[in-house]
Amino acid sequence: MLPMLRFIALLAALMVFEAIGTSLLPAQTARADDASQASGAARRGYELLVQQPFLPPDFSEEVFDNIWQVWPQPLRDQAREATPQRRRAMAFERYGLTPRQETPPADLPGDPLQYVVTQSADGGRQWTMNCFTCHGGEVYGKPYPGAPNNRFALQTMTEELRATKFRLAQPLSRMDLGSLVIPLGTTHGTTNAVVFGVGLLSRRDADLNVIPATAPDLVHHDMDAPPWWYFHKRPSMYIDGFAERGHRGLMQFTLVPENGPEFYHRHEADFRDIYAYLTSLRPPKYDGPVDPELASRGAAVFASTCASCHGTYGAESHYPNVRVPLDELGTDPVRLAALSPPGRQRYADSWFAIGPDGKRQQTELDPDGYVAPPLDGVWASAPYFHNGSVPTLWHVLHPEERPTIWRRTADEMDREKVGLQVESVARIPLTETDVAARRQYFDTRKFGKANAGHLFPDELTADEKRAVLEYLKTL
Repeated sequence: MLPMLRFIALLAALMVFEAIGTSLLPAQTARADDASQASGAARRGYELLVQQPFLPPDFSEEVFDNIWQVWPQPLRDQAREATPQRRRAMAFERYGLTPRQETPPADLPGDPLQYVVTQSADGGRQWTMNCFTCHGGEVYGKPYPGAPNNRFALQTMTEELRATKFRLAQPLSRMDLGSLVIPLGTTHGTTNAVVFGVGLLSRRDADLNVIPATAPDLVHHDMDAPPWWYFHKRPSMYIDGFAERGHRGLMQFTLVPENGPEFYHRHEADFRDIYAYLTSLRPPKYDGPVDPELASRGAAVFASTCASCHGTYGAESHYPNVRVPLDELGTDPVRLAALSPPGRQRYADSWFAIGPDGKRQQTELDPDGYVAPPLDGVWASAPYFHNGSVPTLWHVLHPEERPTIWRRTADEMDREKVGLQVESVARIPLTETDVAARRQYFDTRKFGKANAGHLFPDELTADEKRAVLEYLKTL
């Protein structure tokens, strides 16, 4: 059930409880009140994400609606002949944007989930990036808030927005200028997000005052956004688990110079609600056929070989939150090394690392590996590994078969391999002149994008791998 529908269903249930309240025990009433408060906070958190800009605007709606004029041929001619609605749908498709759930069907594609759209003083409309740009995408063609945006084309969109602003003589934004020196992502669906946080925090003191600072050493690399439905299980944030989970930690990507310390105190309550929203999210259920006997065998194999790191599932599920040393895991090391101990210490000393109880949270300054994630809804969060280098669960279980260069070929799910439908190629075609099309290819030979490691499935037989794959559909 989608989050907003879940909220409505929960509120309806609470109205029923209220109608028969005289027959409830006091403890039951307390639980209903707690659920109502949690639901209200989560609902407010979602509304804040899509309605409240926490950053300066990125571009005007006029710019976005004219961006097609800088597209390559023949796409530009197709857009010229299209209706304004169809033209916007083409732009959403090109850049990995999805419509908000509450957009009236007559206005589709309407406003995007990934940007807050507000009225400006001159009567126009301004678009401001929100957290859903990375954490709000599609599950095999169906928009789903909290799903990793595995189509997001931030680098391509920023380049083409900048070119459109030049054509319309509109001012450039911080993103337009920053992307000239800092890459935003070399493959669609991944971003250089870790570097954003490192760079922004390097220019603040512990109380978040802006200070002069020399540019830190930045290790540019692409990351695949994790699904937000993991959030309620994980006590820490990030793939290496170096920072304890908390509402303040969610605010660090708003550290533009325009937002001083007073901004964070003023909006702290807002991010408590956003934290509640993240905690409320759950994955979609697998919508295809499952072989129950095969899945049952897979559950037994999983319990004996995978659960010690990834946890158990069902009525009495348990998530162990295990960090696996890199020399044992063997996956790409770039992300781990990109955050230096001094940079981690800067976060540990900051206002962000103070928990709701007023105490300073525990921060791991020199982690030795990556934390094995929970696997709830794992079928819906392709591609896999922290850098998005493996397109299907079948390829996770068959390390020797992972493609070196691949690209997605369809929205629909590969139900046999459980993941993205892809083609493997020997090289990116030199004849492909559209930069957006070239960035659809994932080249695992590039820095930070290796698909090596996690060789634990090699201990399983072919039948055991098939059974585990079936079981993973049920999580």
